Order: sequence, then C-alpha cells, then structure tokens
Amino acid sequence: MTLRWEAFLDRVRERGEYDTPGDAERAARVVLALLGAHLVGDVRAELAARLPETLALILLNPLQAAEPLSPDRFVRATAAWIDGATETTALWDIGAVLSTAADAAGDDLTERVLLQLPPGYDILFGRPQPGQRP
Repeated sequence: MTLRWEAFLDRVRERGEYDTPGDAERAARVVLALLGAHLVGDVRAELAARLPETLALILLNPLQAAEPLSPDRFVRATAAWIDGATETTALWDIGAVLSTAADAAGDDLTERVLLQLPPGYDILFGRPQPGQRP
C-alpha cells in the first residue's frame, strides 16, 4: 500500500520530533536519495511503489554509489547533506525516515532491502536483529 505524501511526512515528523513539515521533508529527501544510491533492481522499484510519488522519484533517480557505504559512513554522508546537521542529528533523521519507509514497505520487502545493504543497516531501519547490540 502506498502512503500518501501527508501521511508519510506526518509519520516522519512525529518520529523525528520536527518542528515543521519542511524539516521532515528535508530529512526524507536526503535520506531516501542516499538510500536509493545503494539499491538496485526490483527491490528499489518495489520500495518506490510504496512511497509517495515525489519521494519515489527521489529514490529511483539518484547517482549510483561507487561503493556501498557502511552504516557509519551513511550517517556521516547524511550529516554532510543536511545543513547544520551533526552525526547525532543525522542518525535521528535517518531513523525517522527509514523506520517510516520500512513500515510502508512491510517486513518482507524491508528484509530484501536490507540484503542489498552492508551489515548494520537493520538498526538504522529500526529493526535490529535478535542478539545484536549497537
């Protein structure tokens, strides 16, 4: 089921405790663009189909990453792309956006997304594996 734009941003805004819808939108655009650079094929297309159209296009049209970013490097890259962000605030932004995307995707698709990413991304999606500690 595809989430509507307002519903997706409302969930991101609530989870990220953002003051404005614009802050939630900014985080969603950056995080999904970086994520899209690491996903390929049907998995990326299926995830895009579950997102609002604007965010789906961002996920589908990134520059492809030269190499997969570790979760730590993903956090640093997010911080670099969000004006005034630190790694701590970027981690908060990532969690708000990716947990919302994971809810929209459902468990099966989220697992397939995680299989395309380096180990450790499950925590960024709000889905740590049993027995794992940060």
